[in-house]
Amino acid sequence: MPVFAAAMDRIFIHAAMATPALWISATTSEERPIRVIARAPDRITEFGAGRFVSDTMVVDVRLSDLPAPHPGDLIVIGADSFMIQGEPIRDRERLIWTLDLRPA
Repeated sequence: MPVFAAAMDRIFIHAAMATPALWISATTSEERPIRVIARAPDRITEFGAGRFVSDTMVVDVRLSDLPAPHPGDLIVIGADSFMIQGEPIRDRERLIWTLDLRPA
Protein backbone atom coordinates (compact mmCIF):
# COMPACT_ATOMS: atom_id res chain seq x y z
CA MET A 1 0.00 0.00 0.00
CA PRO A 2 1.46 3.39 -0.92
CA VAL A 3 2.41 5.66 1.96
CA PHE A 4 -0.17 8.31 1.06
CA ALA A 5 -3.00 5.74 1.03
CA ALA A 6 -1.91 4.45 4.44
CA ALA A 7 -1.87 7.99 5.80
CA MET A 8 -5.39 8.64 4.49
CA ASP A 9 -6.61 5.43 6.12
CA ARG A 10 -5.19 6.60 9.46
CA ILE A 11 -6.88 9.98 9.10
CA PHE A 12 -10.28 8.41 8.35
CA ILE A 13 -9.95 6.03 11.30
CA HIS A 14 -9.11 8.83 13.76
CA ALA A 15 -12.18 9.77 15.82
CA ALA A 16 -11.32 13.49 15.88
CA MET A 17 -11.05 13.70 12.09
CA ALA A 18 -13.79 11.49 10.65
CA THR A 19 -17.36 10.76 11.66
CA PRO A 20 -19.35 7.56 11.19
CA ALA A 21 -22.16 7.84 8.65
CA LEU A 22 -24.52 5.63 6.68
CA TRP A 23 -24.76 5.59 2.87
CA ILE A 24 -28.11 4.55 1.34
CA SER A 25 -28.36 3.95 -2.40
CA ALA A 26 -31.09 5.80 -4.28
CA THR A 27 -31.43 3.03 -6.90
CA THR A 28 -31.07 -0.19 -4.90
CA SER A 29 -31.85 -1.19 -1.34
CA GLU A 30 -28.14 -1.28 -0.55
CA GLU A 31 -26.74 0.59 2.43
CA ARG A 32 -23.38 0.53 4.18
CA PRO A 33 -21.61 2.23 7.06
CA ILE A 34 -18.92 4.70 5.99
CA ARG A 35 -16.68 7.30 7.61
CA VAL A 36 -16.76 10.89 6.40
CA ILE A 37 -14.84 14.09 6.95
CA ALA A 38 -17.48 16.80 6.92
CA ARG A 39 -16.90 20.42 5.95
CA ALA A 40 -19.46 23.21 5.91
CA PRO A 41 -17.86 26.20 4.15
CA ASP A 42 -19.77 29.27 3.07
CA ARG A 43 -20.06 29.57 -0.69
CA ILE A 44 -20.21 32.92 -2.45
CA THR A 45 -22.34 33.03 -5.58
CA GLU A 46 -22.38 36.05 -7.83
CA PHE A 47 -25.57 37.00 -9.64
CA GLY A 48 -25.36 40.14 -11.72
CA ALA A 49 -23.99 42.84 -9.43
CA GLY A 50 -24.96 40.97 -6.28
CA ARG A 51 -23.07 38.44 -4.20
CA PHE A 52 -24.88 35.86 -2.11
CA VAL A 53 -23.42 33.81 0.72
CA SER A 54 -24.94 30.37 1.27
CA ASP A 55 -24.24 27.49 3.62
CA THR A 56 -22.93 24.28 2.09
CA MET A 57 -22.22 20.75 3.27
CA VAL A 58 -19.37 18.82 1.69
CA VAL A 59 -17.98 15.46 2.82
CA ASP A 60 -14.93 13.46 1.88
CA VAL A 61 -15.28 9.66 1.71
CA ARG A 62 -12.67 7.00 0.94
CA LEU A 63 -13.18 5.12 -2.32
CA SER A 64 -12.50 1.94 -0.37
CA ASP A 65 -15.61 2.70 1.78
CA LEU A 66 -17.83 3.85 -1.09
CA PRO A 67 -16.71 2.76 -4.56
CA ALA A 68 -19.52 4.33 -6.64
CA PRO A 69 -21.65 7.11 -5.11
CA HIS A 70 -24.33 8.67 -7.32
CA PRO A 71 -26.40 11.85 -7.23
CA GLY A 72 -29.55 11.17 -5.24
CA ASP A 73 -27.92 8.73 -2.80
CA LEU A 74 -28.45 9.52 0.89
CA ILE A 75 -25.76 10.12 3.50
CA VAL A 76 -26.98 9.97 7.11
CA ILE A 77 -24.71 11.62 9.67
CA GLY A 78 -26.07 11.24 13.18
CA ALA A 79 -29.72 12.34 13.02
CA ASP A 80 -29.25 14.42 9.85
CA SER A 81 -29.94 13.13 6.33
CA PHE A 82 -28.32 14.60 3.22
CA MET A 83 -28.71 13.89 -0.47
CA ILE A 84 -25.76 13.87 -2.85
CA GLN A 85 -26.19 16.63 -5.41
CA GLY A 86 -24.06 16.92 -8.50
CA GLU A 87 -21.42 14.46 -9.61
CA PRO A 88 -18.99 13.09 -7.02
CA ILE A 89 -15.40 14.23 -7.59
CA ARG A 90 -12.28 12.13 -6.94
CA ASP A 91 -8.95 13.48 -5.78
CA ARG A 92 -5.80 13.25 -7.88
CA GLU A 93 -4.64 10.00 -6.24
CA ARG A 94 -8.12 8.43 -6.73
CA LEU A 95 -8.44 7.67 -3.01
CA ILE A 96 -11.10 10.14 -1.85
CA TRP A 97 -14.52 11.19 -3.13
CA THR A 98 -15.71 14.73 -2.46
CA LEU A 99 -19.51 14.82 -2.26
CA ASP A 100 -21.61 17.98 -2.35
CA LEU A 101 -24.65 17.44 -0.13
CA ARG A 102 -27.98 19.13 0.50
CA PRO A 103 -30.45 18.43 3.30
CA ALA A 104 -32.82 15.59 2.45
